[in-house]
Formats: sequence, structure tokens, C-alpha cells
Amino acid sequence: MTATPSLPAHASVVIIGGGIMGCSTLYHLAQMGVSDAVLLERNKLTSGTTWHSAAQVRALRSSQNLTRMIQYSVDLYAQLERETGQAVGWIQKGSLSIATNPGRLDHVLRQEALAKAYGVRAEAISPGEAKERWPLMNADDVIGAVWSPDDGRVSPSDVCAALVKSAKAKGARIFEDTGVTGILTQGGRVVGVETAKGTIRCDAIALCTGLWSREAGAMAGAEVPLLACEHFYLLTKPIAGITGNVPSLSDHDSHLYIRDDSGGLLVGCFEPMGKPIAPGSLGEDFQFGLLPEDWDHFEPMMMNALHRLPALEQAEVKMLLNGPESFTPDGMFMLGEAAETRGLFLGCGMNSVGLASGGGAGMNLAHCIVHGHTAYDLSEADAKRFAPIFNSLDHLMARAPEILGTHYEITYPGRQLKTARGLRKLALHNAYEAAGAAFGQFYGWERPLYFAKEQVGHSGQPELRFGRPDWFEQVGREVAAAHQSAAIFDASCFGKIEVEGPDAERFLQWVCSANMDKPAGSAIYTALLNERGGYESDITAQRIADQHYRLFVGTAAIKRDLAWLQRHQNGFDVSLTDSTEAYAVLGLMGPDAGRILAACGASELCELGYFKVGPAHIAGKHLRAVRMSYVGEAGFEITCRWENAAAIYDALTQAGAQPAGLYAQTAMRIEKGFAAMGHELDADVSPIETGMDGLTSKKKDFLGAAALVERRKTARRSLVTLIFDDQSATPLGHEPVLLDGKIIGTTSSAAFGYRIQRPLALAHVSTPALEALEPAGLAVEVDVTGRRYGARLQLAPAYDPKGERMKGALL
Repeated sequence: MTATPSLPAHASVVIIGGGIMGCSTLYHLAQMGVSDAVLLERNKLTSGTTWHSAAQVRALRSSQNLTRMIQYSVDLYAQLERETGQAVGWIQKGSLSIATNPGRLDHVLRQEALAKAYGVRAEAISPGEAKERWPLMNADDVIGAVWSPDDGRVSPSDVCAALVKSAKAKGARIFEDTGVTGILTQGGRVVGVETAKGTIRCDAIALCTGLWSREAGAMAGAEVPLLACEHFYLLTKPIAGITGNVPSLSDHDSHLYIRDDSGGLLVGCFEPMGKPIAPGSLGEDFQFGLLPEDWDHFEPMMMNALHRLPALEQAEVKMLLNGPESFTPDGMFMLGEAAETRGLFLGCGMNSVGLASGGGAGMNLAHCIVHGHTAYDLSEADAKRFAPIFNSLDHLMARAPEILGTHYEITYPGRQLKTARGLRKLALHNAYEAAGAAFGQFYGWERPLYFAKEQVGHSGQPELRFGRPDWFEQVGREVAAAHQSAAIFDASCFGKIEVEGPDAERFLQWVCSANMDKPAGSAIYTALLNERGGYESDITAQRIADQHYRLFVGTAAIKRDLAWLQRHQNGFDVSLTDSTEAYAVLGLMGPDAGRILAACGASELCELGYFKVGPAHIAGKHLRAVRMSYVGEAGFEITCRWENAAAIYDALTQAGAQPAGLYAQTAMRIEKGFAAMGHELDADVSPIETGMDGLTSKKKDFLGAAALVERRKTARRSLVTLIFDDQSATPLGHEPVLLDGKIIGTTSSAAFGYRIQRPLALAHVSTPALEALEPAGLAVEVDVTGRRYGARLQLAPAYDPKGERMKGALL
């Protein structure tokens, strides 16, 4: 009998979980030279959810880098067999996405345009051509389709076997039937794992534990908000008309995906509302397990399938497979280091696309462990993006089933989730409700999108579409208020971090690219850059006192930015405190701002210089205000104690200000050409490409400064403004930009510019024409939902208020 191998005393990296994410991460760690990595699986490899995956691999995703990640998976799976000799079952027959209503057709045509921008082959085809590719399909109600020839599928267990075979050849070790019973931490960092077979000391842990990741993360003090739901697909015995392999068929209007399986059909669904699985329902011995069939739940999907595939009426059913899959609160996986625990790296919550994502996601997780960052920006999957409240079991039980149902939703602008709402409310929430606010959820906060919702759509319910939205006129009125009089934009949900201590200035001089050596009473806009010169964040800082700064960060960035600052805190005598819910922030914007402040007894604020901070009182409540604007109008951002916001707001509105929502603010931001994180700014983009290198200090050393020196040798500005010729165009972002018929970039943010009365967008483009761009701009085209619109490309903002005056004071 062969002796059971003993666990090593130490490993550089321990991977917990032997599904596709664990196996892929192990493979890539070995490829990157980590020869002593260990994978621990409490049962057998692939025995959780990987083994029953439908294993479709579709390249096109919602962003360029997510698409790039899937393309990596496609390339990896195609070459693994040559590398290892292990078959992976890679079948590349393409995929067909059909549309049965105008909204879905717009959706798939936007996808086709996006595919071309991202280097993915895709082609819009007629219903007749779609029928030729899928003869068994009832195409009577099909009005259009998109054909993607490079998509395919794999055999889940065979892929994992090939990944493991290669990793073991490079020194990696796998221990099955070895459950982790504890994660050891010291000083906020992982130092080892405990199992029934012994303890392994380690430098890093990759948590790839699928359905059980929330509980596994808790062993290390980390929040991992995900929940398992039941996922169904039908398998039939062989039927006439299925010969060999056929393309995958996506009938998302019917919530279905369909492909061949052993001469029969596999018909899977993402029904509108899934069935959650309470934690603890699946025990530690759940391996290669399935859940009971539920024909009552599946029946509506079965009726849809019978409509689309009449041949199903005569098919003999093998089984209705019901297997668990994990879902996160926003439908995106988690990848990267946890905020709470150093050295704990999450690779989980795959939302039923684990096989498609696994190759590229495992590579990026390994890259993050070895190099400290993903191979390219994947901020939409950042493990630190969720508010702590979303780790609540009640909220997960409500949200996860809806997320399963959104898998095939049309991605209309303005789409909002319905479950787990009202979790966090602004200080002025009741006042905004009284003003008819339509709310959107951001990092758990309910934030006004626009007001007077009773005037929008039918009885206050807007009809979602890709064309001009129902709230168009109301947002225009809010922009007009900020442009002609004064509007209040609530920024209270922005994160706030108190930086205090003897080394406050020295610390911020290191982590910030701007000069932070400004006197108390100053405000400073600055980037936080990574070692590569890319944006980790962009923030505004107010210097309250010599040893005290207050940082204002993006709403969804507080957890990430605080963790980033804490990672660089060593060696500085400084404290960092999250004060987000201690302070409210109201932006008073417009030419009447000064008059209103004076009417409220705070006329001294009108004497402030730009980016200067001063104290005042309104309605007897203390506040600080900074002279600055994010919307291209004269204005002030007022910070006050959370409990004082209502009194100050009442005074401002009684003096003539009116509330305005996020949609108006965004439209005005784009008109002014202001870049935003997650749109124009990310970890791969530097101030050089955004045209903001002039805001970085050239007189000090700071994190990322050396990288900028090197980037300046070759990098050039790529961020531009696009002003559309046709007033009816409705760009949304992520549209291809073309010059002389060739794609030169994509839009990043888009809106209607109410002050210039034209649709507009910001975009990153690459063309030599930028080097000698005339003030009149450059004529380009933008592909919006399959139609090309003319636009003028320029470096200057679409709207520039220079020379305008605030009534009673200089801008």
C-alpha cells in the first residue's frame, strides 16, 4: 500500500478548493515560478460545482478587460491538450444569440459593435440565417441575431485534470480529502492553515472555495458576500436532427441557453427569480452532489423551451439536473486580496460562469499573489467592492436569487435591482422622498437619480429603453437649475477618511501625486497612483489642521481606498479613520450659490478662493465649505455633521436652491470633461493618458513617480471629448469610435449635454491624428446600436465656463 503523502510544513501559497478556480490558480502559480504551491481539497477535485457546469465559453463581456480575460481562457483551453497530452474536450462551434423583441435586438447589436472594438469576431445575421445555423429552432418570432464563431465549450473535469497535471510537473502538490478547519492570522495577515492532517505555514492563501467561500473567509476574519442558488438544466436522450456538435443557442428573452449533449439536448435556464440555498444546507460531505428535481419551478422555462424547440415534445428526458451555483450581490465574481486580511486572496463567486472565466481569472489571481496586482485592471471584480452590509445573510438570501435572474436581462440604462433595498439611507432621505426622488443603489446607499418622478413615465414608472429615456426632460430641468440658479447635489455617500498624526503630511506626500504641502484651509485634488503609474483612486483632500487631513473618496471606493492607504501606512506615525457616516456633504452649485449662502448668513464663504476651505454657520449649525465644483458651474461643497444636514438643507432650499440627482450631475461632469474612476480612470491608465499630468508634482518623490518618468517617454494623451452631430443619438458608453472606417477607441462615459444641446461622450482613443489636432477638432464616427453617427473629436471640454461669474462673486 502506498503511504499517504504528508503535508509540508510550509508553502509559499496554499490554495483552498479544487474546482476550476483553484486548479487554474495552481497552474498559473506554477507557470510563474511558485514551485511549492499546495492545493487542499476537502473532497475530490471538481466535486463542488465545477463537475456539473454546462461549461460554455463565450468571449464577449461588458468591458474590454473582462473580454480579454475570457479570450485568455479560450486560448488556454485550446492549447492545454498540446501542452499536457490531456484531452480537455474543447469544442469550438460558435454561439448564436437571438432577439425576439426590439429591446433585445438593440442589446445584441450593441454587443456586436462592442465585440468588434474588443477584437472578438461577431456578425449580425438575419432570422433566416439564424434558422440555417439552428434548423431545429422555431424562428417565427425571431427578428435578428448575432453569430459569434469563436465561442465554444469544454469538459470541466478534463480541463482541471490538465491544469493539475501541468502544475504537478512543475512541483505543485495536491491533497484531496483534506479539509481546512482553520486559517491562522497574525497582525492582520495570514500565516497558515489548519487541517485535520496537520498545519501548513504559508505566506498567502488563495480562497477558491466556491459555495462555501463566505464561511471559509470568516475563518480569516474576511467578508465574502455570496450565496448559493439552485441552477437547472434539462438533459434529453438523443433526438433526430442533432448530429455531432452544434453551436450554442442563446434565447435570452426566454431565459434559456441550449446546446447539444451526447446526441440529445441540454436546455438550461436563468429564470427571473432563482431559489436560494440557505448556508448549512450543503454539508462538508456534499461532493458530486445534486439537489432534488423541481419540475414545478422549471415548468415556465420548459414551456419556453417547447416554444423554441418543438422537437422537445417528442424527446425522452434523461434528467432535470439541479446543481448549486454561487452568486454575489452584483453578479460579478470576486478576485484579489481581501480588505480585512493581508495575504488572503479571493477567487470565488463565479456566478455560473466559472469555466468561461476560470482560465483568465486564475491567471489574474496568481498574478495578484505573485506581483501584487492583476495582470490588467479588473476593478469591477475587486474583492473589496462590497459594503459590509451586503455580507448579511438576510440580504444575500433576498439578492442572490434576483442576481441569477438578471443573468440574461437586457442591460438597459437605468436598470436597478429590486431586492435588498433601503439598506443605507442618506441623512436627507425623507426630504428627497418628499421631493419625488427616484433612487438608485450605490454601495448600499439609496441615492437620488432624479426628482419629480411622478412626472416621469407612466404613473412614475419609466419604461426602460436604449433610446432617449423617460427621465430626459426632468434631468434637463435639474441641469438648468444648476446652470441658471442653484441646485443641491448630495455627495454624503462619498467615503471620508481622517488622516491624523505627526506624519500626516509626510504620509500623504508619499501616497498622493499632487503636492500636499498646503496650508490649513486648502483643498487639493490628487491621484493615488500604483507602482506602475496607474490610478488606484482620485480623491479630494481638505487640510483641516497641520496634523489633520480629510480625504473624500468615491462612494464605492471607501473600503478599497482605506485598505490601499493602510497597506502603505507602515513607517508613518499616522492614524486612518473611516468617518463616512459622521459627515454629510451637500454640493451647492450654480450662479445663485453666493446669493443663497449670503441669504443663509454665510456670506463669508463667498470670499473664499478656488479650492479654499472655510468655516461658517447656517441655521445655527457649524459647517465647512470648499470653493469647488464637479459640474462646471460656480459652487461650494458643504460638509457638516450628519445630524445637521436637514437644518442646513432646509435653509438652502428656502433661499431658492432645489435638489438635483445623479443623472444631472453625470451629464454635467461629462460636458465639463471631468474623468471618473471606473470610466476614464483605472489601474492601467496614468495621468499622462488623461491629460492630467500637469496636476502631478515634479518636485517630490511619490508612489508611482518613477513609473511616470518612464511612461512620459512613450505615452500620449488618449482621453478626448466627442460631440455628436445628430441630436437624436443616444450614446451610453462602451461604443466603438471610428476614424476613416477603422476603430481607434471606445467611449467611456456618455450623456446628453443639456447646456450645449448635443449628445456627447468621453473616450480613450489611439491615433496619430491627436498629435496635431486642430482646435476645430476631428470628424469621427461612433457606432451606437449598429448605426454610425458623426461626431467631432476634441481635446477641450464640450462645455467650459471660464469667464462666467457667480452672481455677487467671481467664479
